[in-house]
Amino acid sequence: MSIARIGIITVSDRANEGIYEDISGKAIINTLHDYLTSEWKEFYKIVPDEQELIEKTIVNMVDNQKCCLVITTGGTGPAKRDVTPEATEAVCDRMMPGFGELMRLESLKFVPTAILSRQTAGLRGNSLIINLPGKPKSIRECLDAVFPAVPYCIDLMNGPFLECDKSIIRPFRPKDKLKANS
Repeated sequence: MSIARIGIITVSDRANEGIYEDISGKAIINTLHDYLTSEWKEFYKIVPDEQELIEKTIVNMVDNQKCCLVITTGGTGPAKRDVTPEATEAVCDRMMPGFGELMRLESLKFVPTAILSRQTAGLRGNSLIINLPGKPKSIRECLDAVFPAVPYCIDLMNGPFLECDKSIIRPFRPKDKLKANS
């Protein structure tokens, strides 16, 4: 069984400059440690809110580091420098709009400003890229909502089999796929 390679990208001018600690990227890493029981390796990077740098970082993680999953945090709001969705769309072969729709729906249960979030997801090669908001509480809420679909999405792209702690997160896979990997 191959070790899953997962990229985590924090998009933040201030975290990149060291003005404050990146708690959002660490929240993603901690959540993945909670979810996943299979072996995985993280590739972690902080970048400023610059579309070209975000694009290059995603491309590097997918094409060179061979990450099956890249999760970004930050840069999904309406501010002028929030360009993570544009960077994601620019490097993806196909978009997966259902991820953003579900994340916004989940966030609306907690804050009415969730409609301002522009997070999305897409596919590049055999990798899934997911944009999350920047707040750690929102990160967990959004991941709890969409992660049940992530392992099967990666299966469909011939990626590594992600096993989860089912007491924390229950991934959905058709029964025949479960039997093949039991």
